[in-house]
Amino acid sequence: MRKLAWFVGIVVGILIIFNLFTFTVDETKQAIVVQYGNIKQVATEAGLYFKIPFIQNVQFMEGRLLSYDIEPRELITADQRRLSVNNYAIWRIENPQQFKESFNARRDIAQTRIDDILYSDLRNVLASYEFNQIASGEREAMLNTIQETSTEKLKEYGINLIDAKIKRADLPEANEDAVFNRMISERERRASQLRAEGDERSKEVKSEADRKSSVIVAEARKEAETIRGEGEAKALDIYANAYSQNVEFYEFWRKLASYRRSFVKGKGKNTILISPDSRYMQLLSSGETELAEVEVQSDEEEVSSEE
Repeated sequence: MRKLAWFVGIVVGILIIFNLFTFTVDETKQAIVVQYGNIKQVATEAGLYFKIPFIQNVQFMEGRLLSYDIEPRELITADQRRLSVNNYAIWRIENPQQFKESFNARRDIAQTRIDDILYSDLRNVLASYEFNQIASGEREAMLNTIQETSTEKLKEYGINLIDAKIKRADLPEANEDAVFNRMISERERRASQLRAEGDERSKEVKSEADRKSSVIVAEARKEAETIRGEGEAKALDIYANAYSQNVEFYEFWRKLASYRRSFVKGKGKNTILISPDSRYMQLLSSGETELAEVEVQSDEEEVSSEE
């Protein structure tokens, strides 16, 4: 029994001494070894580490990502509108030594500092944006600017700002109705402007189409007149060449055609008063009367056959 007691005592002593000279860092933690207020060792990786008992103390810090929900605050935009902004931050302790020296390893103090820096940068950036821009797709670029600026400022405290986003951006209740009415008026004004621009563009297109149509019609008419004139000139040339071969026969044939239209086809419909000595009656009063009668008679037969 005495040997067993000695064995147990030795094992317990070894364990006590082992615990006094060592400490273990979990995968989710980080640790610093402090001696008389000075940092002697920083442990950021999981494992077993050594320390001097009674002289050195170990302080553990969180090694995982931390989130902080910042209280809503009122900010003023570039168009002088008040917004109640509620945002959050995701961060982690990047440098335990700087974190210890800055906040004495206290997370609540660190979150207060994060709140102050984020609010300051958020206020400065939002002051250069209008409400419509904040509510639109430009908000992503704005948040990226805020995150980059705040990340640089928090590095000196050993903090790495992973992400910073706006959860909500609401109008104060007293201003909601006025702002909404103003937004509606702005949208209606923009719609009217777009309609006016569309009408103006429509008139320009129609005017241009009418002008082109007039030009095309005028050119077509000009071309048609040119073609018609060339055809008439060619026809006249052909007639002139044909008639010039026997002028007397042409005059004789024209008179017979006139007699046929006057006395045969127009019979019973028209009354013609002609002087007996007129040139129009030469064929009827001259020795060529018989020939004319034959010609007129043949024309009558043609007319009757046509009927």
